[in-house]
Amino acid sequence: MRLIQLRDGGSRHVALVDGEGHDATLLAGVASVYDLAQRALARQTSLQSMVKALAAGPVIDYAAALAAGNVLPPLDHPEPARFLISGTGLSHTGSAAARDKMHALGKPAGTPESDSMKMFRMGVEGGKPAPGAIGVMPEWFYKGDGSIVVPPGGELPLPGYALAGGEEPEVVGLYIVDTDGSPRRIGFALGNEYADHTTEAINYLFLAHSKLRACSFGPELLIGDLPHDVRGTSRVLRGNSVLWEDDALLGEANMSHSIANLEHHHFKYPNFRRPGDLHAHYYGAAVLSSAAGVKTQVGDVFEIDVPVFGKPLRNTLVTGPAETLIIVKAV
Repeated sequence: MRLIQLRDGGSRHVALVDGEGHDATLLAGVASVYDLAQRALARQTSLQSMVKALAAGPVIDYAAALAAGNVLPPLDHPEPARFLISGTGLSHTGSAAARDKMHALGKPAGTPESDSMKMFRMGVEGGKPAPGAIGVMPEWFYKGDGSIVVPPGGELPLPGYALAGGEEPEVVGLYIVDTDGSPRRIGFALGNEYADHTTEAINYLFLAHSKLRACSFGPELLIGDLPHDVRGTSRVLRGNSVLWEDDALLGEANMSHSIANLEHHHFKYPNFRRPGDLHAHYYGAAVLSSAAGVKTQVGDVFEIDVPVFGKPLRNTLVTGPAETLIIVKAV
């Protein structure tokens, strides 16, 4: 079951996507997935049950709405500051190898293994604990709040202080915190975490700076279980040609951590369990064009196509605001 959020003039809607992905049925009286999730929690029923009961509205042309730029991210909060965007890295074999290669550049042969590869090996050894046990901590990073989320088909800005802008094809877990402080998973989406790998390569301690960027996820929200093995393709398009593409191997079959372990180590912090908040947590990328030596440029289009999530996620790299000196004055 897959949902979308869209706007039609001054109105917002939630719709259930049909099996072929061409059309979608509006949910009666529902303006947001956030509202839908709140209703399901209040009535102690499942999202799937709510959707089945409410999917009685008109059928709309989903493909046309997407082409017109009317499809929104599949989850948002009426107060963007209450939507925390975060993620974890070194959770997929491909990303660990790319990160280790990045940090080894310019270092002599025989240099000790990087901290990135050490952390990846920790995940391999202890990232999938037995049920009821706590596994090893993953890498964790903060990206921003709901204001940084770019809609499907939207533009990813390259700010003036950035050295590069590269795609990161990932599965995103989407969550709401219940009234009693319990985190509840709404579903999953296809995401482009988007980061500055050139800045990160200078020094691993610049990782936090490299992640403070825009991001995108959608266009569809997958409700229910995530398949164990999730496969698709990540591409960089330039003009009318494919500049680069590779397989995107996602899902727990291709991860060193279980999703449950990533969730525990995110929500174990009490400040991430504030009732009514939303969370989008990126589970990590399996492949990066930057690791293949690709240097993206303004105008390039990132396309992540993973059939289990429905239509591809596409975003265009555009010039962002120039860097200006920020001067802080005393009150």
